[in-house]
Amino acid sequence: MVNFLIRRLLAAIVLLIIVSMVTFAIFFLIPRLTGASSSDLASRYVGKTAGPQAVHEVEIRLGLNRPLVVQYWNFVKGIVVGAHYNFGPSKVYCGPPCFGYSFVNQTPVWPDLLDRMPVTLSLAGGAAVIWLVFGVTTGVVSALKRGSVVDRVSMGIALAGVSLPIFFTGLLSLAIFRDNLKLFPGAGTYVGLTQNPLTWASNLVLPWVTLAFLQAALYARLTRAGMLETMGEDYIRTARAKGLPERTVIVRHALRATLTPVLTIFGIDLGTLVGGAVLTEGTFSLPGLGKFAIDSINNNDLPRVLGVVMVGAFFIVLANLVVDVLYAVIDPRVRLS
Repeated sequence: MVNFLIRRLLAAIVLLIIVSMVTFAIFFLIPRLTGASSSDLASRYVGKTAGPQAVHEVEIRLGLNRPLVVQYWNFVKGIVVGAHYNFGPSKVYCGPPCFGYSFVNQTPVWPDLLDRMPVTLSLAGGAAVIWLVFGVTTGVVSALKRGSVVDRVSMGIALAGVSLPIFFTGLLSLAIFRDNLKLFPGAGTYVGLTQNPLTWASNLVLPWVTLAFLQAALYARLTRAGMLETMGEDYIRTARAKGLPERTVIVRHALRATLTPVLTIFGIDLGTLVGGAVLTEGTFSLPGLGKFAIDSINNNDLPRVLGVVMVGAFFIVLANLVVDVLYAVIDPRVRLS
């Protein structure tokens, strides 16, 4: 088990390094290949109205005129140990992990990411619990009652959930439950969990349900298909022949085998959401990582975009690492060797 964890951690570190190289190349190498110069990049710090001398000074202070290999090394070094930036008469220290300074605000990127992260974590965590519980439960019930009215209705709802985009269901839920029925008047605003837990939960109910509606539909269909396949296996018939209760056969034998692919998808989906639920946060105007990424792209603020990409990649790698470890817990046929 320890050797497996060490190998997976090393693989995760290598993967993050590869992601950082690809991301850095997209933002800094490709623009040069298309004709942009380091002076164009420096001008984003000082504005287009600045003179050539001011642009040249910023270019030298930030090291934008250095080779790309040196710039990438400084970028990675900043993430690990921090970096110093020469703004004005004195140097400014950016503590680790340092993803650089914003082109627009000239402030470190990491504190801004930390400020937005609780919103995205709250959104992803609450929605994940809802879609996992309701999606798996609906899929199991539909598989056990195959062809019944319950099966047809639940799969019809699941089909609607898969087909309808988040921005449609989100705006529809706001119009009905917030504007007309006044059930969730604070929906679309965020209050910290530590400030007021009840207000925090009530303001996030609609975003949770909207996001979970799409994901739960996918999990219901996936669980139903897995249960239908598993219930016909020989070991299920053997368990029933041994006289085991039907509940034990379903939960301890059929469901555990079915949850393996569900767990795989759950790790990817949760990691992606933590990296930034773009559509949901944009629809409900939640100040999370997704909206942070949209604003950064609109402002052409490359350091902020780079920071969001790296944080999203980290959470996806972390989620898949946890999923690999949980495989052995859910399915005893998996061996971590």
